[in-house]
Amino acid sequence: MKFSKIVIIILIFQVFLLLVSFGQQKGDLTNPTEIINNAIKALGGKDYLLTIKTLYTDMSTEMEGRQVDWITKEMLPNKGAFQIVYNNRIVYQDWFDGENGFEVVNGKKTKADDNEFKDKKFKRNIFDELDYVDTTLWKLELLGDQKINNEDCYKIKATLINGLVKILYISKATFYTLREDEVSNPEKDSFTTTTFSDYKKFGQLTFYTVMKFGEGDSLQTGKIVSLLMNEKITDNDFK
Repeated sequence: MKFSKIVIIILIFQVFLLLVSFGQQKGDLTNPTEIINNAIKALGGKDYLLTIKTLYTDMSTEMEGRQVDWITKEMLPNKGAFQIVYNNRIVYQDWFDGENGFEVVNGKKTKADDNEFKDKKFKRNIFDELDYVDTTLWKLELLGDQKINNEDCYKIKATLINGLVKILYISKATFYTLREDEVSNPEKDSFTTTTFSDYKKFGQLTFYTVMKFGEGDSLQTGKIVSLLMNEKITDNDFK
């Protein structure tokens, strides 16, 4: 009788090990920081990302039926500039010099509304994923799973110390970020959605090449035509 019980216990334990092994093979993770760390590896790895001091992005899109380019310039730790270029002419630009935001209105440089750049003051890295794992800045919470374009994703809530809330959807298969919801009004469940797709290699960096935001008639699609690391950007771009 005792021998039979031992056999049963052994069988139960073997089944338990099989279930654990199956769960590990599926690769489901329960720690949001571990998920983000895998996302960092998918982009190129922490050590490599930290070697990127500036990031220049030229994205082609259409506005009011006209082909334009969005030029984004970023410099460690939190400087950033944005330009809309039409027919090789800058028709709009704003920038953040690390402390204050500015924009050009009617050809004149003016100080921008502080609210437009309030989150930039908490940025420490060019790549958001590196900031997300900084516990002095962000709190992470795994909300569960969700499919994005028929792909299984981890759904993570990221809360910045100033109150900003983002919902991140990270592919279980590739650990690429496929969608990001920025919550504008938690009480009304109001948010803006941005999707990222067509990830490609740019040297050692893996980065999305298609970005979409908005919906319906206001849906905007941008496609990267040039992505440069540690090139084409100086401090003068933020003055």
